[in-house]
Amino acid sequence: MKKCVIFSLFALLILSACVVSPGPSEYGGVTVSPLPAVVVLGTDPYYYQNGYYYFYQNNNWSYSKSRSGPWSNLPRSHWPKEIRHRDRDHHQDRDRDRYDDRNRYDDRDRDYRR
Repeated sequence: MKKCVIFSLFALLILSACVVSPGPSEYGGVTVSPLPAVVVLGTDPYYYQNGYYYFYQNNNWSYSKSRSGPWSNLPRSHWPKEIRHRDRDHHQDRDRDRYDDRNRYDDRDRDYRR
């Protein structure tokens, strides 16, 4: 009976050493949430969500707790499906509108009755 108790205590001690738990954030034990399906970026290639900054550069995503880094690679499974650039589209539309206005003002003195 005494041997059985000693053996069970020894087994319990050995099994408790095999428990795996996430480590501190400095050692890569951080779990970040996936980005939404569509991410809209402004003039800066940064996106902020749930306490993390995400940085998009050269078709690659990185994340960090601080905007100044240090940056870690974001797992590909967490990447968005689509990336839109808000200000780039706005400037293109503005240039096209400016061109359309110029043509409209050039045609206003034209006499179409002939």
